[in-house]
Amino acid sequence: MLKKYLSEASSQAVFIGYNFLPINAWKKLSNPAAEILAFFQNYQIHKNIKYLTINNYDLQLDIYQSLTPKPQPTVIFFHGGGWVDRPREVELFFLLPYLKMGFSVVNVGYRLAAQSLAPAAVADCRCALNWVMRNAQQYNFDLEKIIVSGFSAGGHLAMTTGMLSPAAGFDSYCSGDKELKVAAIVNWYGITDVKDLLEGANVQGYALEWMGNQSDRLEIAERVSPINYVHSQLPPIFTVHGDADLSVPYNHAVKFHEALDRANVPNQLLTIPGGGHGGFSYSENLKIYENIEDFFIKYGLCNE
Repeated sequence: MLKKYLSEASSQAVFIGYNFLPINAWKKLSNPAAEILAFFQNYQIHKNIKYLTINNYDLQLDIYQSLTPKPQPTVIFFHGGGWVDRPREVELFFLLPYLKMGFSVVNVGYRLAAQSLAPAAVADCRCALNWVMRNAQQYNFDLEKIIVSGFSAGGHLAMTTGMLSPAAGFDSYCSGDKELKVAAIVNWYGITDVKDLLEGANVQGYALEWMGNQSDRLEIAERVSPINYVHSQLPPIFTVHGDADLSVPYNHAVKFHEALDRANVPNQLLTIPGGGHGGFSYSENLKIYENIEDFFIKYGLCNE
């Protein structure tokens, strides 16, 4: 089922800028596109929900979910863009397989470097998880099956959201008495060692922009690096990374995987041979999503 869906969707997904084609344009396309349209008609969408206001800036998220009234496993997704650009809608197409697997999806926006430098995005995403947990009953989120995921910088934010504790010092903007916890993390080629991108052979302009000219930027980088928060009580973690990635070094995934293994954290590293920074082929994406679905099933994260 997932293979058939991805085949149809990938052949018909057409974007104009950051938006899908309007509904009347979809209706003029071939039958697979009509099937995708019908698929969406079985879902409800809650757009532009404010989950936090900070520094006079409203942070918003969108919810996509089936019409089923019972609690649903839920993926909280953080977009990529090096913490410096891209709106949350840009990767919407890649969230559709999660819906097809039976998950609700919460697509989160956060402060980019232009609004606030590091570590603001980390704190924002922790607050988004807090909001999801506090509003679980209203939106039928299953609190025992919350997964965080994201691409690139979003993968980094998924890891920090799911791995950090209040002791890390990023939860002061969040209200509520629930312990922030997730059932699994799905990391798509995310940064695991931020300091590595600020100096030396792997320096990246987007990381320098996110840190800005803060005098304590190296200390901040250490505080927001997932590699520094590995311990035995972490939830299962799935990582996918291309071994020819020029934007986030593949060794970020390898070293993270090795550290998780040493700590006996259930985890899987799926390497895409010759793969760059995303932009994977249909067959590669199919393999990734099938592995993710198997990972969810293995740890009891999909509804029967």
